[in-house]
Amino acid sequence: MPIATVDPATGETLRTFDALGADEIERRLALARSAFAEHRLTDFGRRAQLLDRAADLLGDDEEEIARTMTTEMGKPIAAARAEAAKCAKAMRWYASHAEKLLADEHPDAADVKDSGASRVVVRYRPLGVVLAVMPWNFPLWQVMRFAAPALMAGNVGLLKHASNVPQTALYMEDLFLRAGYPEGCFQTLLVGSGAVEGILRDNRVAAATLTGSEPAGRSVAAIAGDEVKKTVLELGGSDPFIVMPSADIDRAAATAVTARVQNNGQSCIAAKRFIVHTDVYDAFVERFTGRMRELTVGNPMDESVQVGPLATEQGRADVEELVDDALERGATALCGGGRPKGQDRGWFYEPTVLADVTEEMRIHREEAFGPVATVYRVADAEEAVALANDTPFGLSSNAWTRDASDVRRFERDIEAGGVFFNGMTASHPALPFGGAKRSGYGRELSDHGIREFCNITTIWHGAAPDRAS
Repeated sequence: MPIATVDPATGETLRTFDALGADEIERRLALARSAFAEHRLTDFGRRAQLLDRAADLLGDDEEEIARTMTTEMGKPIAAARAEAAKCAKAMRWYASHAEKLLADEHPDAADVKDSGASRVVVRYRPLGVVLAVMPWNFPLWQVMRFAAPALMAGNVGLLKHASNVPQTALYMEDLFLRAGYPEGCFQTLLVGSGAVEGILRDNRVAAATLTGSEPAGRSVAAIAGDEVKKTVLELGGSDPFIVMPSADIDRAAATAVTARVQNNGQSCIAAKRFIVHTDVYDAFVERFTGRMRELTVGNPMDESVQVGPLATEQGRADVEELVDDALERGATALCGGGRPKGQDRGWFYEPTVLADVTEEMRIHREEAFGPVATVYRVADAEEAVALANDTPFGLSSNAWTRDASDVRRFERDIEAGGVFFNGMTASHPALPFGGAKRSGYGRELSDHGIREFCNITTIWHGAAPDRAS
């Protein structure tokens, strides 16, 4: 895939970039290693000062970078502004919390007395150079939720971003340089996917984090495993959205629309499978479908537009294949099901709701990365849980109920990295984020995220020998 900015609203190639050559990659790897040697020795006060400064600059740049993101991958401009603001919030959160999150731990003396220690300290030390392989769908936020904790822990970063968001990727490097970070602390590598293996195998790279497709995750995990290097993977999801009889149906339906079409439906944590109790199925589906049908699709730079284009032509083709396969096998399109009429340019797709979905349809098992929802009717909580778990993914989940027994059941039995009740899944700097099953492993954000790329070191002091009098 060429490294280029291609406007998904028009299909027009706006700018292209050359991939870095071998000599430049080598220079940057050496620079990263040198920067780590310096950055690891800075104190938390200095790190916080730098990250706060970067957050201030990002705030100043909010409109500019929002327009860049919208131009490169098509998210509505209001959502792009919100993404930039969320990044600044996370940066400030880590700047103010990292020292406490990574403070030395002192095991109780009584617990370690029989080890012969006079003193034991558990210390969180940085690993080194971390390679981040990031996707285009949240081109700023996906990177920042790695970069902010990694830099505060004393690591340095190399970013291999998706090839269709090169200007956003270059902005990230420039942001940290302008904030005062030494050269090499955070670098963007404009390279194709074929260069990732060589970079990851380099002995100056200590670890890697990837958000993206399952095949990409398998590849990076296999390479890192062969090199015995730490990885964190977030590989997408097919999140359930369960609606039970005690739910507030109007609120659930309104939230369901946002949960499905956020970021034009291109979100790993978007609700995708709507599992509705038979007692409220008709009422919920009528409200949900009506709201989906009323969404405004169009130019994402228009403030009134709610759903923009899909980010790539291939992405739209993938969605079309899933929907067409389902329709050919007997699914019913309650709304949508194709390209919007009158949108001859760009990679737009109608907000779509599919009913009568069965197991042999691809969309039952595969993630639909676009504004397409599937709705299912279930008889009880047991069937809802079984259907929610009937997926290879386990990123997050949503459940709408005011019944305490439902809550206990869903908390206990849904196989996912998160269970959100009476609301939609969202990431937050203070909450751990990650999945189970083929949605990946490891966690981002919170104390768990900042510790993923730390060497958790036991420092043991033996009792000093008695001195002769």
